Amino acid sequence: VWAAPWAERGNRRDRSVSQIRARGRWASLFRGRSAKVALNGEFGQISQMAEFTETLTDKHAEMIGRQPIFFTATAAADGRINLSPKGYDAFRVLSPRQVAYLDLGGSGNETHAHLSVDGRITIMFCNFDRPALILRIYGKGRAVLPQDAEWEALAAHFTLLPGTRQIFLIDVESVQTSCGWGVPFMTLERERDTLQKAHTQIEPDAWVARAQGRTTSIDGLPTRPT
Repeated sequence: VWAAPWAERGNRRDRSVSQIRARGRWASLFRGRSAKVALNGEFGQISQMAEFTETLTDKHAEMIGRQPIFFTATAAADGRINLSPKGYDAFRVLSPRQVAYLDLGGSGNETHAHLSVDGRITIMFCNFDRPALILRIYGKGRAVLPQDAEWEALAAHFTLLPGTRQIFLIDVESVQTSCGWGVPFMTLERERDTLQKAHTQIEPDAWVARAQGRTTSIDGLPTRPT
């Protein structure tokens, strides 16, 4: 909730006049916009109505498919909250109620650890072009590793990238869209290929040994090695 800085200035009569004038300014500012904007009863408060659905729609999937980056957030009952950016062609909408994404080996394995003990995950996409939009997927997820029975069928939805260690499979519980008015305009220059190059430069046996040596998160939670 945002309060206008002039809301407490002047006496009651001055505030009433200012409120009337300011309402007009806000109304003209938002006039003609398609987003759902509500001016609340108290002066100086603006609410942008978020919309929830139980599943992903075709429009959601189309917006997701245009984004070069997404963000994931997970947590356990105790310890650090993890927030990670993800690039590459790594995300798939499998159905209105299920999504998945490729995970490459990196500096840690926090998402795997958190999903193993808690399961909750939030995935966020931002539209950096028009129309302004933020989309969040709330769900329960789990890691599927190459040694798991589900791997081949799930991996068939992706082009596997160098360093792929697991696929996170998420059951969608709800989807939220909101305005995204504060998100800047940005364009993609190119993908950063450093991570994939780093994986291709490691001998396969050394890569496996390193992956299997990482069995805990930074907070000591267990992970299953690839």
